[in-house]
Amino acid sequence: MNLQLRVQYAAARAGLPARSSLQRWASTALRGLGRERVALGVRIVGVAESADLNRRFRRKHGPTNVLSFPFEAPSGTRSEVLGDLVICAPVVRREARAQRKPERAHWAHMVVHGILHLRGYDHLNRRDATVMEKKEIRILEELGFANPYLS
Repeated sequence: MNLQLRVQYAAARAGLPARSSLQRWASTALRGLGRERVALGVRIVGVAESADLNRRFRRKHGPTNVLSFPFEAPSGTRSEVLGDLVICAPVVRREARAQRKPERAHWAHMVVHGILHLRGYDHLNRRDATVMEKKEIRILEELGFANPYLS
């Protein structure tokens, strides 16, 4: 599969994952999608932008780690675009410290988690959450990261 990845750094870039890492994590999370080509956007933001988007699109207060915006092509058309991820750098850093896990591992988890949402997975109920978490664990292990749900 050919991944066309567009990355926007809208937060201080120091310590953020390189485009090549985001590409690798995304490509692995997209395996088995059944498409020849996929276009995906990743925007890394600060607290204010994340909080604004979270309020506007999810009606939730405050910033969040990752938001997924799936793209739906108009009826009767085809598109390579899967959607966009918006990842909040300060939240990812804070969560990694709080969970005592490597920041790089948490970044990979947020990319994989967001892409699974774009692929239609969710965690609104326990059964769906279990399916999604097992897929996340398998993908992250393939990438060389530990199970993110073990504390």
